[in-house]
Amino acid sequence: MRNIFNILAIISAIIMIACILIQNRGASLGAAFGGESEFYGDRRGAEKVIFYITIITAVIFVLSIILSILSVR
Repeated sequence: MRNIFNILAIISAIIMIACILIQNRGASLGAAFGGESEFYGDRRGAEKVIFYITIITAVIFVLSIILSILSVR
């Protein structure tokens, strides 16, 4: 059972990484120091779907790690 949770964690981590890399927010190095003053509106269309998929895969990732730890006992 623990192997299933580990495989689920790996797959969800890969999907989450891909979704994060696909999102284009335009945050460059200048944004880290407060240099960016662009306005971002609401997410629409595909960007909104990718955002929700990222959240869902993050939740699945955390739950699979917790269940993997609990299955050892």
